[in-house]
Amino acid sequence: MEEQTVYTTPVESENRQHILDELLREMEQLKEKADRLILLNDLHARLASAVDLPSMIDAFSVWLMPRVPHELMAFDAPDNKRRHLCCSCHGPERQQVVGLAERLFGEARRLPILRKWKEGDFFIHNWPLDFAHSSGIILVMRQDKRLSGIEEEMVSEALTVLFEPLQRALAYEDVFKQAKCDALTGLANRRVFEDRLGPLIESARRHGHPLTLVSMDLDHFKQVNDHLGHATGDEVLKKVAQTFGGMIRSSDILVRMGGDEFMLVLPDTDHVSARILAERLCKAVDEMDIYSTDDLKLGVSIGLSQWQPGVPEEEWLERIDVLLYKAKGHGRNQVYVESGMN
Repeated sequence: MEEQTVYTTPVESENRQHILDELLREMEQLKEKADRLILLNDLHARLASAVDLPSMIDAFSVWLMPRVPHELMAFDAPDNKRRHLCCSCHGPERQQVVGLAERLFGEARRLPILRKWKEGDFFIHNWPLDFAHSSGIILVMRQDKRLSGIEEEMVSEALTVLFEPLQRALAYEDVFKQAKCDALTGLANRRVFEDRLGPLIESARRHGHPLTLVSMDLDHFKQVNDHLGHATGDEVLKKVAQTFGGMIRSSDILVRMGGDEFMLVLPDTDHVSARILAERLCKAVDEMDIYSTDDLKLGVSIGLSQWQPGVPEEEWLERIDVLLYKAKGHGRNQVYVESGMN
């Protein structure tokens, strides 16, 4: 049988090519959607393992970093008095960007309605979040370069994944607070310390940021209870907690471990800066002028150590205990820093 030759006109060829191009574009779009779903599913998994608001924002920032590089990711919910900042900068630059974010949150009502603007060296992008009974704001800050339209779209889409877990965390914040709050002083309790220290060590290891731990034990507090009564002792503990709380940053973690023992975790703080703060805490307690007897004045002994790479958490805590006992043994009411760091 004789073969037939099929001829196509230029118009028919152009139409076929157009159809082929459309199919290729659709396939590319489907691939992009599939890749995006895989990324968002990964974000779902990361958020599912986050147990509290700080770890949730940290997980979100870590997930976002390879896709939208940034210097700072922060969340603020003024109605719930909750704030967390996750910053990848170091040294003076870190102080600059964190300080800028803190100031912007302090001026929340004056933030531009537009989602992006520049202040100094940083481009600032904000996304308002409206929850059922409160509101919040997400800040993303990057130096020298504004987020592109594609990057903004990525953040917006990721926030749809973050929204429900974040709202749930805020809704149950009071419950979490009761479970993790010291009933007498209102400070965080031992459970918070145990939950947060491990992730903070891991963050310090991953980013190379300093992390310092300050262990504090009141001097002659037993005599306050014995001579002035337990009610007075409780008031003293509350006053000390309030004084300490007023001298630290929102990112620091102040914990009442029990009795008259307190722990202070200082992220992004080396032992030099931590010692300056610790000596101020010593002075603040001394200036309270609380006497249980004519010759016994309330003070605070402090052991201080900066975490070093490779040191296990348990070993670090044992070192802190030794330093605190040395402060007690060398005259009380003083700061004792690990040997080699003085």
